[in-house]
Amino acid sequence: MATGADPRDQLRRDLGLQDAVFLVVASVVGSGIFLTPGAIAARLPHPGLIFAVWGVGGGLSLAGALANAELGAMFPRAGGDYVYLREAFHPAAGFLVGWFSFLAVFTGTVATLAVGFAEGLASLLGWGPGSVLPVAVTGIVACSLVNYLGVRWGALANNVTGWIKLVALLAFGVVAPFSAAGNLGNLRPLLAGAADAAAPMAFVLALSPVLFSYLGWNASVYVASEIREPARNLPRSLFLGLALCTAVYLVMNAVYLFALPVEELSGVANAGEASARVLFGARGGSLLAGFVLVSILGTLNATVLVGPRIAYAMALDGLFWSSATRVHAQRRTPSVAIAVQGAAAVGLVLLLGSFPRALDFTTFAIVLATMADTAALYALRWREPDRERPYRAFGYPWTPALYLLANAAIAVGLVLGRPYETGVALLVLLVGIPGYRFFAARPA
Repeated sequence: MATGADPRDQLRRDLGLQDAVFLVVASVVGSGIFLTPGAIAARLPHPGLIFAVWGVGGGLSLAGALANAELGAMFPRAGGDYVYLREAFHPAAGFLVGWFSFLAVFTGTVATLAVGFAEGLASLLGWGPGSVLPVAVTGIVACSLVNYLGVRWGALANNVTGWIKLVALLAFGVVAPFSAAGNLGNLRPLLAGAADAAAPMAFVLALSPVLFSYLGWNASVYVASEIREPARNLPRSLFLGLALCTAVYLVMNAVYLFALPVEELSGVANAGEASARVLFGARGGSLLAGFVLVSILGTLNATVLVGPRIAYAMALDGLFWSSATRVHAQRRTPSVAIAVQGAAAVGLVLLLGSFPRALDFTTFAIVLATMADTAALYALRWREPDRERPYRAFGYPWTPALYLLANAAIAVGLVLGRPYETGVALLVLLVGIPGYRFFAARPA
């Protein structure tokens, strides 16, 4: 197919650069920056290494963003990696990654965030464990309804929650140094003793939760057909969104270490709440715990917005149920695809049940999908070197290769350490093989 928008696409270009940037911010800044620093400190008991691993994680995510910026500017269509794999290899490859992305990556992320939100709310309000599933299902239904009402409503929710996240977290970083309970000495040493503090493999293992915390950096590519001037705005949204998230993450880690020595930060379940309690007392900890829930809810809404565009794009090509092409007459949203994603996410909530299991399932799926679309960049550069490219990935071929190697190592680690969750994800992928045969055999 030629470069450009799909002429069959009925979705409106209603999203500007700010909408696309905050779609990335809302997708990335969710639970990871609060829930993973304790595990990272346990693996890297050195302030300098903690800052280094978060910086490296941002750099690796940037390597993936560079590849996606080129692909998204070439193919400004709904569907993201489904389109890239279809164009680079074969419709079957596109279908498999699209099927996997829709039913495992985005549906899995929706389920993971919904369960995480429900568990956090139940803990904050003192509700029993029986409330988790009903609250998770309610969250999925509510966010699906917001995005059914219109992409502008979904984008507005992302913009509002994105601004709240940035302002609140940066304000936390500005106010924290004035607390007498903190200690700047906790941030040292930054360089001395780093080589002896942890083995190289510990640094590699610490990258897994860090990269999870950056997941969502490619959110805007899936809604490319709804972004105005995508050749210019789509790459900018990836780079600006990721730069904002990296800056916030480094500031937050500085706050955590200011509040807690690395020995105390190690193993903490919620670093945000723990550091707020140290710096501002019990009330500060409760406020931060509430903010974490708002942050997760914002990321849930962003994910609900993005995922249905994959099923919609596949259905346009006859590789999904044709009803998924249905666009609401007034609201211009892929209403059926939104409903299908919501129902599948509820099913995953019932199947996986807890936040950690849903998290491992989703992280493994995302790693495989982003590796696939990075491979598509190489294939298209080799097969179609003269194709129009409004943006060309900086550092090609080395930066995408770095991203591939890092994610391959994480995928192997998850297979060895979480066989049930990765097995469920691979089963979803394998079901896509007869699924492709079924859809491809249907008359056009």
